[in-house]
Amino acid sequence: MRRLAEELEESGLRLEITDAVRGLVMEEIDQALRPPVHERRIVSTGTILEPTAEPSTWVSGTQLDITHAPLGGQPLPAARRFADGLSSWLLRRTDGTSELIVFDRPAGSERDLGVLAKSLDATIVQRHPAGSVRVVGGFGVLRWEGLSWHHEPPVSTWRAALAAGPAYGDPMVLEAMLRFAVHDLGSNGIGALLVYRPDPGPGPPMEERLPPPPPLRIGQATHLAPLRHALAQVDGAAVFDPDGTLRRLGVRLVPSRTSEHAVPALGGTRHTSGRRYSYDDPFATVIVVSEDGPISVLRNGALLDRSPEGD
Repeated sequence: MRRLAEELEESGLRLEITDAVRGLVMEEIDQALRPPVHERRIVSTGTILEPTAEPSTWVSGTQLDITHAPLGGQPLPAARRFADGLSSWLLRRTDGTSELIVFDRPAGSERDLGVLAKSLDATIVQRHPAGSVRVVGGFGVLRWEGLSWHHEPPVSTWRAALAAGPAYGDPMVLEAMLRFAVHDLGSNGIGALLVYRPDPGPGPPMEERLPPPPPLRIGQATHLAPLRHALAQVDGAAVFDPDGTLRRLGVRLVPSRTSEHAVPALGGTRHTSGRRYSYDDPFATVIVVSEDGPISVLRNGALLDRSPEGD
């Protein structure tokens, strides 16, 4: 447990919580990393630790129907058997009380965990059915990547990308796009190029290679699963209008001769294409998601922000 605490600190995680809550968190992380095996099956699990938000606000904050189920006198190992970390969760408090809470739909994606942690003001530990382990709270997301931990700070810390004037569009749309890029695409190894254009005009030239997509909105939670699924199958850029609605998909961004000469390459083809497009469309924000996770935000030919590289 002491070594685990050292590993978490080395990853950049600073848990500003009481010793009692920290003890629960460490216990649940250890459990998620070393779960019991039954008939060669390693089950998923999920625990919500010390929520401090008023329970009456949980439903509105999460947009979930929540059922509370007392566990009676069951010992902790037995209680964990009912928490799958998707629709059912073990809730633990420092006073020793525990209960099972059940949602009306699965809420186990990384983006879902962020919403849960914020709405309940809690720390969440999950072992996903795919085997990944995540710790989520006000510090952001901590992912176990098999050999080391990767710390993804909260999207709210991307100040250069979000602190733009009205000419660069709606900051709420920008934040929603960043959350989608980090927690839906990057965490799943889906490479993508997202272009947010606050100007409703035609903009720089693009080569359209696919039919017009359905008008999926980046701010609508129910629209994100089909958007993520589509982006996992296409190359090229996804272009969003001022309201954050998808208007083009799989387009090739055609750089001007000026940008080709004025803007140097940045990493691979996807980053270079996005950087040169942002030079040609200076009020647009371009978000580049690498297949190995890191996110870059580009505007007017410059790199504004980049997420930490995996350790």
